Amino acid sequence: MSDGGRRGLWVVALLAAAAATAGSTAPAWFRTTGTSALTGGVKVAVSGGQAAPGALAAAVVLLAAAAAVGLVGRLGRWVVVVVVAAAGVVVVTSVVGALRDPAPVATASVAAVTGVSALAGPVAATFWPWVALALGTIDVLVGLGLARASARWGATSRRHEPTTSPAAGAADDDQSTWDALTRGDDPTER
Repeated sequence: MSDGGRRGLWVVALLAAAAATAGSTAPAWFRTTGTSALTGGVKVAVSGGQAAPGALAAAVVLLAAAAAVGLVGRLGRWVVVVVVAAAGVVVVTSVVGALRDPAPVATASVAAVTGVSALAGPVAATFWPWVALALGTIDVLVGLGLARASARWGATSRRHEPTTSPAAGAADDDQSTWDALTRGDDPTER
């Protein structure tokens, strides 16, 4: 398989990692109850985006890394590798932090729904934080796999970079033509 094909597979892998990580933050991670003077007991669900905003931010970073991996050179690929692995670490630490102490974020969610910042019942975790934790670990592994795979890739194409060939004089002529137009001169009168 060519380098371009391999890079394409890694772009797809990073897009999938970004989508899965972002998708795991949408459902409810925690459920609890609060009380309201008007309605009494209120069930409140806390989404993953509320519980661990770092996980959603890491998904956006993974999306940007997917765009960058096919475009950057050798040094840039190593930056992408570090960013992907760091995004996975952010997901893992965000989820672990939310699982260790879900009460603050649950209290804030209850206060937003009821206007009272007190929990009326225990905070119960769903299975979604564990899914996000697994995905964060996979994100780190994708970063490590990308490091290993990209070490064997060749240089990126230089077709869109400026040339240093003898045609560079023509570029100067083009530049001087534009400069003349900018000054208000008619370059066709020469």
